[in-house]
Amino acid sequence: MRKRFIVGCLTDIVLVAISFFICVKIKPGGGSGYFSSYLNSFFIFLLVWVTISIFLKKYKLTGYSGSGDVLKVVLVSNLIIFFVITSIIYLFQNFHYSRFMVLGTVALSTFAELTLGLLYFLVISTRIRYENGRMFNYTNGPAPLQKTRIPGIRLDKDNIGIDYKSRIEFLKNEIGEEAFNYIHHYGTVDSPDALIIGTNTRFTVDVQIQPFFESIINVNRVNDFRYINKFFESVNAKLPIGGVYIDYFETKTMRKARILKKYPPGINYLYYLLDFIIKRIFPKFALTKKLYFLLTRGVNRVLSKAETFGRLYSCGFEVLDEKQIGNYLFFIALKVKNPSYPKNPSYGPLVALERIGKGGKSIKVFKMRTMHPFAEYLQDYIYKKDGLQEGGKFRDDFRITTLGRIMRTFWIDELPMMINLLKGDLKIVGVRPLSRQYYKLYTPQLQKLRITYKPGLIPPFYVDHPKTLEEIMASELKYLKAYEKHPFRTDWRYFWKAVYNILFRKYRST
Repeated sequence: MRKRFIVGCLTDIVLVAISFFICVKIKPGGGSGYFSSYLNSFFIFLLVWVTISIFLKKYKLTGYSGSGDVLKVVLVSNLIIFFVITSIIYLFQNFHYSRFMVLGTVALSTFAELTLGLLYFLVISTRIRYENGRMFNYTNGPAPLQKTRIPGIRLDKDNIGIDYKSRIEFLKNEIGEEAFNYIHHYGTVDSPDALIIGTNTRFTVDVQIQPFFESIINVNRVNDFRYINKFFESVNAKLPIGGVYIDYFETKTMRKARILKKYPPGINYLYYLLDFIIKRIFPKFALTKKLYFLLTRGVNRVLSKAETFGRLYSCGFEVLDEKQIGNYLFFIALKVKNPSYPKNPSYGPLVALERIGKGGKSIKVFKMRTMHPFAEYLQDYIYKKDGLQEGGKFRDDFRITTLGRIMRTFWIDELPMMINLLKGDLKIVGVRPLSRQYYKLYTPQLQKLRITYKPGLIPPFYVDHPKTLEEIMASELKYLKAYEKHPFRTDWRYFWKAVYNILFRKYRST
């Protein structure tokens, strides 16, 4: 496998170099004098080309199921290369590599790669068909498949026994001794009602004959699920209330550490930057989302802890325990309810959060995304685990992204709330619009008074600067009582006090 990778990489370098020399020769006004001026830029071009090709597994040479796979991986990787190189030319004006040279080199190299790649696939597929032809007598059809049973999967409760020794060995071989000891404490792997699988598709869960299991243990990581929520929903359907689901995944922090350690200095950060763009940014925009799934098929997805746990909570689970073992985070989840089935989950930079408005009605409050997707489902989890810090915010809130913290500092995330102001959902001064989970923390008296009036953009927090939840409730109650008697005068006074405190006393809610 390693030899094939090296051969593929070296062959590609030769093809790119030949394409470069041809473009220099045919460039109008070109000639041998251009080689020296283009040479340094060509080495940068080649480094980008090889790095992206390795990242997108262009040189794997095996695993292609048809000529379409060859065509797809070459075209997609070379389009990304063209985009990156032209971006470099635009950002760094001293990059002496003309558009003609870039386009010509990419076009000629792509043609050569497709030609050789399709020829290689044709030879390999022909050889496979020949070997299969010797193995099977096609006049009588292929040899019948032998029925096999994966250790630990319970197919029929009455007729098939379970080899517990094989099941335990299977688990230890797949996830290691330490992980086995961890999940064995929760998963009761020696129970006849424990389902142990190694799959990234919900089909394996759905086709189980037994209607319910007390626990389901999967030895495939969540990063490789094509439809994560659908898989969690299928697991939910096979568990009773209180049933246990055990699985694991690689967090984005673990992934970054692995990439930076795996590759040499310089190349590792370039690789990580490409990984971040393709696997973190592409899935969040409608125009690039399809390209992302075409490119990756959802395999080796970058997942944050907040997103994965948020998906679990949205699908009716509650995280009982978690533990990092090696480069993976294992979790123990309990089924507590049926899935919520969110209709329009959002991954983009603009989000519409469900909040409680006037009269207790649900309103959609628009904000710039500062948290990982599905993080809104983790409010109960964060509160039970870490509680609240000064100012009423959650302590150690891992749901907030690095960019999100910057936006919150300068209130950039709240600019889209002007849409709600224009729609009439909010007023300028008023209590902060709350989620239902946070709303439950308030006293019944304050809950009732809160929904009597519209929430606002500028809360009384910036006037009183409360530290605890009790102080926040007291601050809001004081504002609402004053607003009840003198609406305009109260908002006018609170507005100017809040502006003064924000500008001169540096009051912040982050």
